[in-house]
Amino acid sequence: MTVTPSSSESSAVEQPELESTATEQAENLLDVEQSLDAMAQDMADDIPEEVPSADDGDRTPSANNEDVGFTLEDFTSLLSKYDYHFKPGDVVNGTVFNLEPKGALIDIGAKTAAFMPLPEVSINRVETLEDVLEPGETREFFILSEENEDGQLSLSIRRIEYQRAWERVRQLQKEDATIYSEVFATNRGGALVRVEGLRGFIPGSHISTRKPKEELVAEFLPLKFLEVDEERNRLVLSHRRALVERKMNRLEVGEVVLGTVRGIKPYGAFIDIGGVSGLLHISEISHEHIETPHSVLNVNDQMKVMIIDLDAERGRISLSTKALEPEPGDMLTDPQKVFDNAEEMAARYKQMLMEQADEDGMDMEMN
Repeated sequence: MTVTPSSSESSAVEQPELESTATEQAENLLDVEQSLDAMAQDMADDIPEEVPSADDGDRTPSANNEDVGFTLEDFTSLLSKYDYHFKPGDVVNGTVFNLEPKGALIDIGAKTAAFMPLPEVSINRVETLEDVLEPGETREFFILSEENEDGQLSLSIRRIEYQRAWERVRQLQKEDATIYSEVFATNRGGALVRVEGLRGFIPGSHISTRKPKEELVAEFLPLKFLEVDEERNRLVLSHRRALVERKMNRLEVGEVVLGTVRGIKPYGAFIDIGGVSGLLHISEISHEHIETPHSVLNVNDQMKVMIIDLDAERGRISLSTKALEPEPGDMLTDPQKVFDNAEEMAARYKQMLMEQADEDGMDMEMN
């Protein structure tokens, strides 16, 4: 027979089980709370004392810059790449944006527009800026000076042209070139010309013309370089050398030419031979001793002379009548006899030079 417990008995039996379950749950909740407290404390330890808000403009930099990917030094270095530093002597690109009566305003990327005075626009004389520059034109400029109190730099085109002009004339001198230039003025010492925009001087002794110097103004003369010195600002040229070189191309040693005495000095006479001057040295007038050229020659005398040397580098032609004398002293006693036999004596002179050259060649082969 099965006995069924009553409701009171049943409650007495289930009560201990419910109390046990509640106790376990309470203990579990306590453990969770303790774990949460420990986690919160750990998080609090990791939070800095001062944390700026999102709209706080004052940021506290890191104490250790090595932990930061982009430092203040990196930023300064980057800015320096875009910070233009100009100093006198620099050549920079600039754009003309305004022309004024006394100069031009140039944009070269500086904080303030640079200024180029009218005299610095060109190596040549310029009346107005419009003759040389146009607004919007971009070209090179030379920085003349530091910034003034207004932060403005001073520029020049003339300095660039000046430097390049000296480079060009040095090259022309190296090539021993003959140039043509117009005489724009004369003075007691000679004549003035312009070469590549530079002022050049022709000494009076290097002007070979029968015209008075004053009449040379506006004439174009062939010229050779005598001296090119940028440091001393000296550009010296020779008209005589250019003419001599031109004449030398058609002359040869041993040739007899007709000339006119243009000047007599204690050491010899200057003979005009077709537009160029040659020197008949006193020792080359005769085999006989001569005290002074004046005892034999007179200015404007026409005479035959023989070329004995052509010095293209120095622009000199050396002449002789001694080599044309049939007998020693004929230039003193019978100059006409010398001139009448000049070609025959010159032929003998050439033959002598050829024989001497052959002997010299044989001696070199034997050695």
